[in-house]
Amino acid sequence: MFRLWFKVAAVLWLVPGTLGGAARLYTEEDPLVILSSGSLRTTVSNSSSAWLVQFFSSWCGHCIQYSGTWKALAGDVQEWQEAISVGVLDCAQEENFDVCKEFSIKFYPTFKYFRAHSLPTDRGTTYKGADREIQSVRQLMVNILQNHTRMDRPQHCPPLEPYSSAELLPLLGQRSDNFTAIIVEEPDSYVGREVILDLLQYSGVQVRRALSSDLPLLDALKISTFPSIYLLQPNGTHTHLHSDKKLRFFFSSLLKALPGVQRRSQAASSSSSVGQVEALQEPWRDFDRSKVYLADLDSALHYLLRVEMATHTTLEGEELQVFKDFVTMVAKLYPGGAWVVKLMETLSDWLLSLPLQRIPYQAVLDLVDNKMRISGVYLGAELHWVGCQGSRAGLRGYPCSLWTLFHVLTVRHEATPTALDNTGVQLGSAPVLQVMRRYIRTFFGCEVCGRHFEQTAADSLDSVQSREEQILWLWRTHNRVNNRLAGSLSDDPLFPKSPWPSTSLCSSCHEEKNGVHVWNHDNVLHFLQRHYGNANLSPRYSLTPPPPPERAQSGRPEGQEPRGGGRGREEELRHGNQAAREEQREVLVRSSSGSVWILGSLGFNSVDMSLCVLLYVSSCLVLMLLFFFFKVRSRRWKLRTARLHV
Repeated sequence: MFRLWFKVAAVLWLVPGTLGGAARLYTEEDPLVILSSGSLRTTVSNSSSAWLVQFFSSWCGHCIQYSGTWKALAGDVQEWQEAISVGVLDCAQEENFDVCKEFSIKFYPTFKYFRAHSLPTDRGTTYKGADREIQSVRQLMVNILQNHTRMDRPQHCPPLEPYSSAELLPLLGQRSDNFTAIIVEEPDSYVGREVILDLLQYSGVQVRRALSSDLPLLDALKISTFPSIYLLQPNGTHTHLHSDKKLRFFFSSLLKALPGVQRRSQAASSSSSVGQVEALQEPWRDFDRSKVYLADLDSALHYLLRVEMATHTTLEGEELQVFKDFVTMVAKLYPGGAWVVKLMETLSDWLLSLPLQRIPYQAVLDLVDNKMRISGVYLGAELHWVGCQGSRAGLRGYPCSLWTLFHVLTVRHEATPTALDNTGVQLGSAPVLQVMRRYIRTFFGCEVCGRHFEQTAADSLDSVQSREEQILWLWRTHNRVNNRLAGSLSDDPLFPKSPWPSTSLCSSCHEEKNGVHVWNHDNVLHFLQRHYGNANLSPRYSLTPPPPPERAQSGRPEGQEPRGGGRGREEELRHGNQAAREEQREVLVRSSSGSVWILGSLGFNSVDMSLCVLLYVSSCLVLMLLFFFFKVRSRRWKLRTARLHV
C-alpha cells in the first residue's frame, strides 16, 4: 500500500511540471525572457546584446529549487539588459524537444551564453562552473561582456576596462555636460564594472573605473580606501562622494540620485532640472522627500470621492458594502485635519444609519461638498500634489497619493490597534489591506493595475498574520510594482521608480549578503513606522477651511492650520471632534431616512429647513390647543344636558 501511494504521489508531482512547467516556474511577470523553439534562434542570433540562457526541465527537481535563484539573478541585473539579457527555455515542453537536441542539451539545468552579434550557426558556450550562486553568475556575465572585442562589443555596452591616471587626471577642473564618477578599486573587484552596468540606462553621468595600483592617481585624488567614488561635477569642481557603505548598491543609488541623472529612454522628451519642470507644471512646490504631506492625502480623498467614485451613479450590494467599509476605516484611522476627519465620520455615520440597500451617489457628493452647511466639515476641492507631484501632467499624482494613503493607514492601525473594533469592518488580521484590495478591485480606474494587484493579493495576502506584517506586505508589494514599471512610459524621469526607501533615507535598511543586496526587514519596519507616523506628517500646503466669524478672536491667526504631530496633534483633533459632535448627531437624526439629503439636492438650504421645522412645531402646538379647547367645551355641554334631563 505504501509503495502504491508513493507511485501515485510521484505521478501527481511530475505531471503538472510536464504540462505547464514554464508557466509554473517562470511567468511573464518575472524580469527575464521566456524563449521557445520558435524564438530562440531569432533572439540570440545577431543580437545587439549578449545572452545568458538557462535550459531547464520543469520535471527536474533541482531546476524547480533553482528557479528562485535565477529569478533573483534576473532582477539583480535587470538594468543590464541592453548589454546582456537573461532568458529561459523549458526542454520538457514538447515543442522544444528538437531545439534542445540541436543545442546539445543533455543535463538540466544547462547554462549557455551567446556573444553579441553571434552567427546563426552559433550554438552558444556552455558554462561549466560548479558555483551557480547569484554573485558568481553575475561575475560571469561581466566577464562575458569584457571578453568582447572593441569591434563586436554590445551596441550599448560602455568600456569596462580600467582607465589610467594619464586619461583621468586631465579631466580635473574641466567643465562638461555630465557628471563623471571615478570608481577606484582593487584589481580583483567587480564593483566598478557592476556599477557601470547598473547605470547603463541612465543619462547625465559617466562611470569610469580605475585601479588601486595606479599610484599617481591615488596621490592626486588622495584616496586611501577601496572601493571609493571620486565625483567630477559639470561645473568643474571635484570631490569625494561619501557613501555610508562601500557596496555596489549604495554606489549605484548615490549616482542615480544626482540632479539631472535620469533614465535615457525618457531624457529626450522630459526635463532634466526642476527649473525646467516649473515651466511644465505650475506652481512647482518645493518639498522634503523625507516628509509625508497631508496635502497629498487630502487630494487623494478629493479625487477618490469626487472623481473616481462619482462615475458610479448608484451604489448597491457589494459596491455599497465596500464603500461603507472604506469610509469607516478612513474615518477611524485618517490622521489629517479635524475637518476632514469629521467629514468622514459624518459620512460613515450616515451610511451606517441608512436602511436603504441602494443609494444614489449624488447624495454622497452632497455631503462631501457640505451642502448641508455642517460646521467643521470640509474637504478641499483641488488637486494639491506636493510629495506626489510629477514633472508633467499625467505622471505620479493620484496613484502615488493612494499608495501613500494606505501606507499611512497601515501604520496608524498598528499604532491604534483597537480603532476598528466594533465598526463592522471585520476582515481578519489585515483589515486595511483587505479593504484596499476590495476597493481597488471594485472602484480603481486602472483596470489592468487592479488585476495585477488582485493577483499579488491572491498569492500572498492570506499569509499576513499581524499588523507589523501588514505594513511590510504593502511595502514589498509597492516595491514590486515599482520594479515592474521602472523605465516604462509612466515612470517619471525626475522621480524614477527604484527600490525604496533609498540609501539616503535609510542606509540601515540595506545590506549585502554574498555580494547580493538584501533588506534588513527589522530596520525597514522601524523606518516605515517613523516615516508614515503622525510626527512625520507635514501640514505645509494643506488647504484649510475659512474660520467661522465667532472664532476670529481666538489666539490662532486666521487661516492658519494647527500644526504639530504625535500626541499633541491627536489631542487637538479629539477636542475639535468633541466640540462638534452634538451638532453632527442632530443633523444625522434628522437625516437618517435620507429625506434631508433629498431636500438639499433640490436646493433647500439649512434656513429653509429650519423654517419648515419651526412651522411644523407651531402647527402641532396649535392643533393640540384646539384639541384641548374643544375637549373642555364638550365636557361642559354634556354636564348641562345631563342637569336639564334630571
